[in-house]
Amino acid sequence: MEFDLNKNKEVIALLGAGSMGTAIVKRIGAGKIIFLGDISEDNLESRAKELRYEGYIVETQIVDAMDKSSVEAFAKKATEMGTLKHFINTAGASPNQASPEHIINLDLVATSETIDVFADYIAEGGSGLIISSQTGYMMNIPPEVENEIAMAPTDELKDIDFIKNDAMVNSGIAYIVAKRANHLRVRTAAATTWGDRRARINTISPGIIVTPLAYDEFEAAGEGYQEMINSSPARRVGTPEEIARAAEFLLSDQASFITGIDLLIDGGVIAAINSGRYSLHVE
Repeated sequence: MEFDLNKNKEVIALLGAGSMGTAIVKRIGAGKIIFLGDISEDNLESRAKELRYEGYIVETQIVDAMDKSSVEAFAKKATEMGTLKHFINTAGASPNQASPEHIINLDLVATSETIDVFADYIAEGGSGLIISSQTGYMMNIPPEVENEIAMAPTDELKDIDFIKNDAMVNSGIAYIVAKRANHLRVRTAAATTWGDRRARINTISPGIIVTPLAYDEFEAAGEGYQEMINSSPARRVGTPEEIARAAEFLLSDQASFITGIDLLIDGGVIAAINSGRYSLHVE
């Protein structure tokens, strides 16, 4: 059966077909083509089946987020399907799953490359969203270093002394730096490459959101996460649906005057840290 007879459908490209990204595209994907990219064929098949059973139009492509040519092929294919209205990137590795080098390569450099690539393909009036993390607020990086990270060409990011040395101390530090870099790279892109395209791009920084991936973190560092929950004003974890609601707004035309910003959605964890209610130990 052909469920949608309409032509000229807009396209949503989602890189990283996890729980959070799936929740987002469910909120904005009715009547559009949802184009899923992921390195795992099994994950793509599972997510596509889930979405199709709920009436969405879904296409898939295996994408290696750390291979620029693979990302370019994904972006190009998206535009061949229709008008590329939205790009969402949730691809990343958690601190307890990967080495510092892998986190810098994927969460920092590869994410910056996806921002660069999709700037050449997003439609005028389109919007992008990078999923970052509350950890981007957990370290005071010198302003001159932040400016260097914000303005360096993507292929020179790993040559920055701070990235080569300070960020490589351990996976936790690498993750914090990478997520702060997401904010900085999006801020610059919003004013330059994406702005020149007359398109918008923002980041969302989730706090402790329960997904299958999060359980790996809980098992490795559950005590620390529990302390964050205990000290947060919300006194609970968040859900992918709560992130999806905010993402729907930022990607929509209702947010047409919002670009280059980060939206922190953490139940108040960072507020607790900044007020002294919770003492964060970054090593």
